[in-house]
Amino acid sequence: EKGGQSAGYFLGGKNIGWFAVGASLFASNIGSEHLVGLAGAGASGAFPMAQFEILAAIMLLVLAWVFVPIYLRLGVFTMPQFLERRYGSWSRSYLTWVSLIGYVLTKISLTIIAGGIIFVSLLGIDFWLGATLVVVITGVYTIFGGLRVVVYTDMIQMFILLAGALAIGYFGLQELGGWNQLQARTDEAYTSLWRPLSHPDFPWTGILFGAPILGIWYWCTDQFIVQRVLAARNIDQ
Repeated sequence: EKGGQSAGYFLGGKNIGWFAVGASLFASNIGSEHLVGLAGAGASGAFPMAQFEILAAIMLLVLAWVFVPIYLRLGVFTMPQFLERRYGSWSRSYLTWVSLIGYVLTKISLTIIAGGIIFVSLLGIDFWLGATLVVVITGVYTIFGGLRVVVYTDMIQMFILLAGALAIGYFGLQELGGWNQLQARTDEAYTSLWRPLSHPDFPWTGILFGAPILGIWYWCTDQFIVQRVLAARNIDQ
């Protein structure tokens, strides 16, 4: 009974369909930090950052074909639990603390900051009030609803994020004067996804050999992502 309750809370009862899982993966990966950060990076010419998102399609196939069958066969709920099965309890504690600290210092903090910036820019709300609202609202529905509520909330957010991204792209081009003006103000190197080995930020070796390592970690072993997949009804979903 306890295991069933845990599956219901942490894995949405393992009864979530493929579309909801996919939408949740999309919304979990794309957030305010992307709309603010990646848009700014693109404007500054850091187009190679798009490689990480392009690579995601390949990494999701690796997750589905290689990692998910193993996770489902073992019946694990979390990645620390998976490591415990393989290496012992010390590895579970280690990954748990590393993940928590990493989430707080990187993804969660950046998401809150970006959310606060959006509140200031679009609604004129004080930054700290906007950031607090982000924390409180997401915390309430996550704690009381479990993964099922999170997944279906993500599904709604997916449509909002897509609409917002399309609107930003459209109105941004309108302000610039259209696609032709964008091309006229930039050169081919500006939008190139591959940069020379001497590039200080995005050498092609880092993208080709380094990005897949990050991709496997994030898309195939990170609890934040994998938990959504483990909530599917079965391996076909």
